[in-house]
Amino acid sequence: MRKTAIAAAVAATGLAFNIAHAAPLPEIKPDQAGFSKAGLARLDDFFAREIAAKRVPGAVVAIARDGKLVHYKAYGQLDPVKGTPMPIDAVFALASMTKPMAAVAGLTLMEQGRLPLQAKVAEYYPAFADMKVGVPQEDGSLKMEPQARPILIHDLYRHTSGLMYGGRPDSSSALARLYPEGTAPAVEGDTAAFIDRITKLPLVHQPGTEFEYGFSIDVLGAVVEKVSGERLGDYLKANVWTPLGMKDVTFHLTDAQRARLARPFANDPLTGKPQSIRVLDAPIKFDCGGACSFATVGDYLRFGQMLLNGGELDGQRILSPRTVHHMTSNHLGPEIKNNVAAVEPHRGGFGFGLSVAVRTSEGLSSVPGNPGEFTWNGANGTQFFCDPKEHLVVVVGTAAPGELRKYYRENVQDIVYGAMVK
Repeated sequence: MRKTAIAAAVAATGLAFNIAHAAPLPEIKPDQAGFSKAGLARLDDFFAREIAAKRVPGAVVAIARDGKLVHYKAYGQLDPVKGTPMPIDAVFALASMTKPMAAVAGLTLMEQGRLPLQAKVAEYYPAFADMKVGVPQEDGSLKMEPQARPILIHDLYRHTSGLMYGGRPDSSSALARLYPEGTAPAVEGDTAAFIDRITKLPLVHQPGTEFEYGFSIDVLGAVVEKVSGERLGDYLKANVWTPLGMKDVTFHLTDAQRARLARPFANDPLTGKPQSIRVLDAPIKFDCGGACSFATVGDYLRFGQMLLNGGELDGQRILSPRTVHHMTSNHLGPEIKNNVAAVEPHRGGFGFGLSVAVRTSEGLSSVPGNPGEFTWNGANGTQFFCDPKEHLVVVVGTAAPGELRKYYRENVQDIVYGAMVK
């Protein structure tokens, strides 16, 4: 009886660990980690306001400093239709937070001498050699020009391949209308069909000239499959997820995981228009490295902590410190047009590394942080950031696929840094 009452209280408040689910890292009291307890309580207040206003169904937030868990709480509801309380082990559709994990898979192959950055993508999928660059003309037509240089594996990691996403609010050009939205290829066909589809489209820029967010990491995932001889999810499970103890991360949900899926409101709270997260109910046909995985916040915290530690966690080494440093350094040189801030409004002062945004300067961004911070987020409402100077890892899960997701990313980062007093 007493155990049942405690569990009910946990579910009702959403402000404590799930007693049946182990914490992802050793725990520490906030004041011992340089945080104000009152400052962290602002997270509780913030999500209480947002949930009461029916702007977001719920959230899970995890904060770690010096490898210790400072804050790990669930808020609100898992499913707004059923009224299910948000559990601490809720499963979130990660969308683009899949990308750093796919990149780590590629970097493990690089360390083995099997996938160098300067390799041509056409060495693995020859059709990329024949892609042309579409140059819009005044009459609305496209002039097709040959590639000035081949697409390199390096271009895939840093989004300088010339590939893009369609279906984005900020992509209304004639070229963007030719491209599918992020998860459509994985829902509609297999890896071979994806490569065939994407290589028939025009590139939107010459390779190596401009940061253009798109299908680059999906292609990288397909290359990882070609080099390793395994499905991307199987390779990640053996080489990243299982060694790190990431228990729920997957491309293909079990029935038990599906019962813990975080779901959005049926209508966007800002516009009133219908919204959905396609992969929640439309199984994928290939493991798309750009947008198709699922995980708990606790799982992703362990992944982020591994990167912050220089490639190792709990005695399990995934990458060398030098490789992680290379991954989390800015790879957009002065010759490359940097559109990172155009993708995400608080990315002023950021460059881009190998699948992660990298803060390069003080100021400029709308959120606090330090040069060297590396981060990315997902279109369904997830985010993570790591600040090496502060020894900080933060992971947030929400099911908020509309523009509000950017509001939550900014406010959570403001509150976290505002709660740090040492």
